[in-house]
Amino acid sequence: MANFDLMRELSAETPSKIVMLVADGLGGLPGPEGLSELEAARIPNLDQLASESICGVIQHVLPGITPGSGPGHLALFGYDPLVFDIGRGVLEALGIGFDLQPGDLAARGNFCTVDEAGRITDRRAGRIATDLNVELCKVLREIKLPGVEAFVEPVQDYRFVLVLRGPELSEGLTETDPQWEGLTPLLVQARRPEAKKAAALANEFVAKAEEALKGKQPANMVLLRGFSNRPSLPSMHEVYKLRAAGIAIYPMYRGLAQLTGMSVFPGGKDFMEEIQVAKERWGDFDFFYIHYKYADSAGEDGNFKGKVEALERLDAGIPAIRALGPDVLMVTGDHSTPSVLKAHSWHPVPFVLHTPWRYPDDVRAFSERDCRDGDLGRFAATDVMPLAMAHAMKLAKYGA
Repeated sequence: MANFDLMRELSAETPSKIVMLVADGLGGLPGPEGLSELEAARIPNLDQLASESICGVIQHVLPGITPGSGPGHLALFGYDPLVFDIGRGVLEALGIGFDLQPGDLAARGNFCTVDEAGRITDRRAGRIATDLNVELCKVLREIKLPGVEAFVEPVQDYRFVLVLRGPELSEGLTETDPQWEGLTPLLVQARRPEAKKAAALANEFVAKAEEALKGKQPANMVLLRGFSNRPSLPSMHEVYKLRAAGIAIYPMYRGLAQLTGMSVFPGGKDFMEEIQVAKERWGDFDFFYIHYKYADSAGEDGNFKGKVEALERLDAGIPAIRALGPDVLMVTGDHSTPSVLKAHSWHPVPFVLHTPWRYPDDVRAFSERDCRDGDLGRFAATDVMPLAMAHAMKLAKYGA
């Protein structure tokens, strides 16, 4: 893992540029034809990049542990996710620019669909449009809870943020999302005694939301996850001496970047606009994190063909990124989202590092099977940043 004390000691400011392209939910598993989505996709630019790079596969947490997007990204930035345990609520709140105060308790919300028996039939309410989300949030803002203020803010599509503000609101809560359809939402439980008050308030909010949304279709219920207070993290500038920029369309990923001290940019409406933002700000920063969402969305929907198409759109942007001339270009993912599972999974994710300072390996295609045979083998995601810094000539020699 990235030893922050060592990174602080060895890191050096240099003119070299690093680009980290994170394709959300990149990894997959063999589908109907025996190929993963990456293997089935026509991705000549990524294949060419892999053939000119050093490759491997990365584990974000531990073998067998499925990472959320927050832990997956933090590991890539060098923050051990088992040490820096950050709930998704804070990330969503920061991502939309909510003024999160000390002691606030934030949760990520999904609008979902339940049947007459209360069983979840769609965890994302058909991925409703953001315009409908905004109107539904107005309904939820009418909910009153004893002794606290409740803020409900739309994020994007079916996602919203709930922030509770008041005394003694501790994180350490379970989620209401059972992660599978066909089940009923769970009650929030306190994982420690000081969180009992917050658990009771969260359950009251959910009960009142169910009543307020009754009869509305397709979004007639809510799921809450990622309850968290705002943490304090060392910044990437403090640790790596980097001027870092985060470019993402989806708010949560901007929240992640902000939490690590990056300057954050919305990224426009599509991947090519994100790359254009990087081009426009190329002279201002020496580290660029660019987020690509769409492979994950298709994987979660079980849409193998849709994920293949999303990966092909990712591939189409690679020449524009390479044209920027980064000294180090990395392409990887924050977790796997196999279409056959319709969910995140624990499987390692392909990783490519392109740099002039490399020994060529024998990888000729960008896929799970090919990259695992690269020179980097299977390694921890928290080792990504030291590798990037070294290949960008940003680490001094250790010892005499």
